[in-house]
Formats: sequence, structure tokens, C-alpha cells
Amino acid sequence: MRKPLAVGLLFLFAIAVLFSAPAFADQVVMKNGDKLTGSITKSDGKTLVLKTDYAGDLTIKFDAIASFSSTTELNVTAAGKTAVGPVSTNGSNIVVATKTAGSVEAPISSVTVMRSPEEETAYEKTMHPGFAEGWAGGVNLGFALTAGNSETKNLNVAFNALRTGAHDKLTLYENSIYAVNDKIVAPATAPQTTANSNSGGARYDHDFIPRVFGFGSADFFSNSLQDLNLRYILGGGVGLHAVKSAKATLDVLVGANYTHESYADVASPNPPPATYSYSQSLGALTLADAFNYKLGKSTVVTQAFTLYPDLSDTSQYRFTFNFGTVTKINKWLGWQNSVSDVFVSNPPIAVPRIERNDLQISTGLNMAFKH
Repeated sequence: MRKPLAVGLLFLFAIAVLFSAPAFADQVVMKNGDKLTGSITKSDGKTLVLKTDYAGDLTIKFDAIASFSSTTELNVTAAGKTAVGPVSTNGSNIVVATKTAGSVEAPISSVTVMRSPEEETAYEKTMHPGFAEGWAGGVNLGFALTAGNSETKNLNVAFNALRTGAHDKLTLYENSIYAVNDKIVAPATAPQTTANSNSGGARYDHDFIPRVFGFGSADFFSNSLQDLNLRYILGGGVGLHAVKSAKATLDVLVGANYTHESYADVASPNPPPATYSYSQSLGALTLADAFNYKLGKSTVVTQAFTLYPDLSDTSQYRFTFNFGTVTKINKWLGWQNSVSDVFVSNPPIAVPRIERNDLQISTGLNMAFKH
């Protein structure tokens, strides 16, 4: 007799657990009377996300909710204070049952954040990522080829990466363009290189206060058609987040830099010798802006301008200008267009002369990445 009795009791217990399972779930009661069960994962004070087995993640408007409660602990920020514990509502207030301070109550309208333990862990990780984490960027690739009356090859490769932390940002970039004309036309005796330039660098920003930051930067340039062997610019200063929104950002920077540049094999205007080398070092100001704008759902527009006035001779200066767009085709592939200009007011004297302006326009594919 005992065995059937034990089996019956187990069966009744299983039925009780089955029918009481919803009681252990988080509950959301809508103003229209609907009741939803699941797990509350997060809220920003405007919407609440409820994870369900039957419909996945449901995003619910806060003002459509009559009441809600959780059986698990949530991290809640309300009225400028943070509390951890199961939550419930009491009229127009939210109640957090903390382990140490008892019940903490605040107006529902003051809630700015609610996160489950998993969401809180993920959020903390984004605030303090490892150096290999938090990167986003892309690789631009453009290529052109002609044959017949002209035989040319053009290759443009660009790379950019951005790592954003809670209060800092690290930006890396590189851009190379190479072009050659293989069609030998008298008096030429060999293929002619028509473009061969490289640039790259890094900038680190750290916020002092939400709108003001300090920065340090290092930029490197070379251009064989300008006979520029290497120009490096090491600088730093302060910046202002003049615009900072989800759609657009604008940074304005002011600082100083040390510049060194060296030219090699410059065609001499008064030979002999046929060529000469030239180098100089100088101090200069750094005046710059960096602008990003999301145009619609799929296009990002970027613009950056940096002016380097020579402190020892104000008539001499340099500037760089970059403008680009990337339009997404899918999650990782897009189409890019870019315009860049490097201007030097005082290139070395040479015959034929070295032009002050070096303008590059490219288009091609963009392959995005995020880690």
C-alpha cells in the first residue's frame, strides 16, 4: 500500500509544481488587463524587456504597464540611487526588497535603469573591457585596372579601428594608395609610378568631465612623389565634445605638437649634385575637428580637419582634410567613398617642382568588424 501512496503523492506534487510554475516567474500586468509572465531582463525607464519562452524578448512601453514584479534580484537605479533585490510595484512607486536595507521605495517615474544579474555583468564588462575587447572599425578596399591604350593599376587600402571605454577612446588609422602606369611611351623607358603615399597614426582621448577631454596623438606620413621620406607629428592638448548624441558627434581639439620631416632624393634645381636631401624639426599648433553623422539607417558620414600652423614662422603651415561615407549593404559589407587632402605650404624646392597639394579620391568596398 505504501508504494501506490508514494507514487500518488509524487504525482500530486508534480502537478502542483507544474501549475504553480507561473507563480515563480516575473509578472507584468498591463493597463488593458493582460498579464505577461517571463523574466525581466532590463529597462531604461521608458521601456521594459521581458524574456518569455513563448515569444522571445518582448519590449513593453513603461506607460502601458499597470504593475510588475520579479522573483529574482534586479539592479535598480531610481531617484539617483541604486538598490539590488526583487522588485514589485506599490501604486505609483517601485519597491526593491534589498537584503541589507530592507524595502527601498521610489517613484516609478524616477527609474532610469533596471538590469538582471546577467545584463548587469554584461554592462560592467562594456565599462571595463580588456584591451582586445570593445573594438569596432573597418577595412576599405578600392582597386582599378585598365588595359589597351592605357595600362594602369590603382590600389587603395585603408584601415580604421575604434575602441571606446567608459571614459576614454583609442583611434587607429592607416591609409595607402598606389598607382602605376605600365604603358611605356617615349621618352619613358620604364613603367611610371603615378601615386605612392602612406599615412597612419593613433589618437587617445580621456574624459576629464563629460564634455572636456585630453588627447595625445601620433601621425606618420610618406609620399614618394613628393620625395617625402617621413613626416611624423607627435602632439597633445585638450578637446571639447561640442556635439554628443546617438546620431551625431563633433569634437573640437586645440593643442601643440612636435613635427619632424625628412625628404630624400629631391631633384636639385641647380645641379650638380642631381639630388639632395632635406630635413627639419619644428613646433606647431594643433587645431582640429572630428565629425560623425548617421545619415538614415545605413549610411555614416565622417569628416576630419587638422591645421598645423608653424609656431616659429606663422606663414608656414600644413593641414589634412578627410571626408568619407560608408553605406551598409549587409551586417559586415558596405560601400565606401573617401576624399583626402594633405597640404604643405613649403615643400622643398625642386625641378620639376613638388606640388603643395596632394588630393586623393577613392571608392570601393568596406568590410566592417566588431569585437
